[in-house]
Amino acid sequence: MVSKLDLYKVFYKVGKSESFSKAAKDLYMTQPAVSQAIMQLERELDIRLFNRTPKGVSLTNEGSLLFEYVHLALNLIDVGEEKILEFKNLTTGELKIGVGDTISRYYLLPYLEAFHNQYPNIKLKIVNGTTLEICSILKSGEVDIAICNFPLDDPTLELIPCIDVHDIFVCGEKYRNSLSKPISLNEVVKLPLILLEPKSISRKYVEDFMISKGIKISPEFELGSHDLLLEFAKINLGIACVTKEFSQEYLNNGLVYEVQLMEEIPKRNIGVCFLKSVPLSPASTKFVEIIENK
Repeated sequence: MVSKLDLYKVFYKVGKSESFSKAAKDLYMTQPAVSQAIMQLERELDIRLFNRTPKGVSLTNEGSLLFEYVHLALNLIDVGEEKILEFKNLTTGELKIGVGDTISRYYLLPYLEAFHNQYPNIKLKIVNGTTLEICSILKSGEVDIAICNFPLDDPTLELIPCIDVHDIFVCGEKYRNSLSKPISLNEVVKLPLILLEPKSISRKYVEDFMISKGIKISPEFELGSHDLLLEFAKINLGIACVTKEFSQEYLNNGLVYEVQLMEEIPKRNIGVCFLKSVPLSPASTKFVEIIENK
């Protein structure tokens, strides 16, 4: 295919200049090499493309027809190369990110702002979902990268931890006095618990930790939103398990209070993941660099 393309490039130059010698000069080829290329193309197409005269060459009717198509094709290739260069230079393109609502609101926004300020011509498409949903659409190619809760056990994904987060229990004013001293995990599970839905990675992480201690969780409420956990705890419906880093506004304003534990839940991570088998686009690479370096 490459050699055939080269033949058409020679044909175009000869047709445009109506001279083998001028085409040879433009292409940095010898005149005999240009003549050979034209004869090879004529043999392959089984048709005469040029009228040869002592004063030069002119396109035959068939050659003129082919010339118009070759002209269009080579122009399209040039445009395609320019577009690729634009993608590489991040002057155009799209970056598709999969992320959960909570991580998007409390973690991702500053990085989106920084990326948009540096590369304003790159369109940003944000797809929301749970960590498991995001990983699924990442594998289907619907997004380029995902920002989600770790740990993840998936050998097809490259994982880059970016921030440590801590799972804590919080309560409202009603429970504040009775929970003023550190309590054990066994005491925690006797309280009315408010947790995320079982499919949540952060819920599973806390639940697995409890199980490792021989403790089973039976929540009163299972919710699909981190903000709802805080709201339910605020109005004293129970003790909510939340991400400390994403609950600072409620904690600082005294809307909820952290329940002190005798044994803290080990920290986990939030980070970037992408397919190992697919090279990152220039836009994805720059976005990951911004997150890692900020």
